[in-house]
Amino acid sequence: MAIRLGICSGLALAALVIGPARADFASCLAELRSAAAAQGISAATFDRTMRGVTPDPKVIEAMDAQPEFKTPIWDYLASLVDDQKVSEGREKMRQYSSALASAEQRYGVDRFAVAAVWGVESDYGNIFGKWSLPQSLSTIACTGQRRRDYFRGELMSALKIVDRGDIAPEKLRGSWAGAFGHTQFMPSTYLRLAVDGDGDGRRDLVESVLDALHSTANYLAKAGWVTGASWGYEVRVPAGYSGPSGRTNRQSVDSWSSRGLRKIDGGALSGAGQAGLLLPAGASGPGFLVFKNYDAAYSYNGADSYALAISLLSDRLRGKSGVQTPWPTNDPGISRAERKELQSLLLRRGYQIGEPDGAIGALTRGAVADYQTKIGVERNGHAGRLVLDALRAGR
Repeated sequence: MAIRLGICSGLALAALVIGPARADFASCLAELRSAAAAQGISAATFDRTMRGVTPDPKVIEAMDAQPEFKTPIWDYLASLVDDQKVSEGREKMRQYSSALASAEQRYGVDRFAVAAVWGVESDYGNIFGKWSLPQSLSTIACTGQRRRDYFRGELMSALKIVDRGDIAPEKLRGSWAGAFGHTQFMPSTYLRLAVDGDGDGRRDLVESVLDALHSTANYLAKAGWVTGASWGYEVRVPAGYSGPSGRTNRQSVDSWSSRGLRKIDGGALSGAGQAGLLLPAGASGPGFLVFKNYDAAYSYNGADSYALAISLLSDRLRGKSGVQTPWPTNDPGISRAERKELQSLLLRRGYQIGEPDGAIGALTRGAVADYQTKIGVERNGHAGRLVLDALRAGR
């Protein structure tokens, strides 16, 4: 009940934000139409793209619940860098080996990093996102309380994509924020950095995997990718460490060595250039020494959890091990396969949560919270290791 009430409250708040502005939405669209014309976008394109568009309160709710900033790092990584993602990624890399090789040669960006972006952004093309870009972008541009100008600019960029005949408006579906295609480019990023990877004269990140992979390599190259260099690696941090940390707090490798850091296998630190010490769960959790290529991954989404997922997945695709240091929690995250198992076990207990799909939504969280109450543990709706182990044990 608590979980469901929280979601309903969020929707109600979003409705309150949009409700008073709904009457002004049509006038906002008229203003946007004029602004589009001033940027050379035809009236026919605007009318075709925006026909029937209405504000969607769920966009505002999603804007305030971004997983990169709300989800504990161990949960975030457990679902994005699991064995299933690695296995599927290696198969996709075999399938598109020529495309990845040509992108690597053309832009100097590691093919494993490009494939990792693809895996994290759209699950290798399996999940593009449910949101209509014209609707979500216009919702924020006209009714949102934050970053209206930014999203208005993204809407104009999306209209330019349609106006140029690159992608039809009905195919512009993606995240609530407007990212779309295999590697989830924002419309403005598409206009700047998308490239034709398959040689057909078009830049189609929705239906052309080759265009998407080449465009992603181009993006990372422009973000400062250093050919042949590593993003970084896991390190051992001395017990009780209280020194500097953070992606932007850069020091030499020798300086980090003098503070007692070693590679996770106990070896001496290595790497060229300045590096930052990333402690995503504090000094008692895993530590990572990160270099310039980590920054390139970070620029894709502006969150350390995201950049770490890209970096660790690229290592796993290459055949390296995952994180060695335990996360400082008694309830670590579980993989997608384990999430499906958890959902199946809840279904057997009579919880009506739909088909097991590994996606932890409101129904699953509500069922988990109810189950936690029944077994006498903290009721927080977290679908993690503690609940899965309890369900397996038949509690």
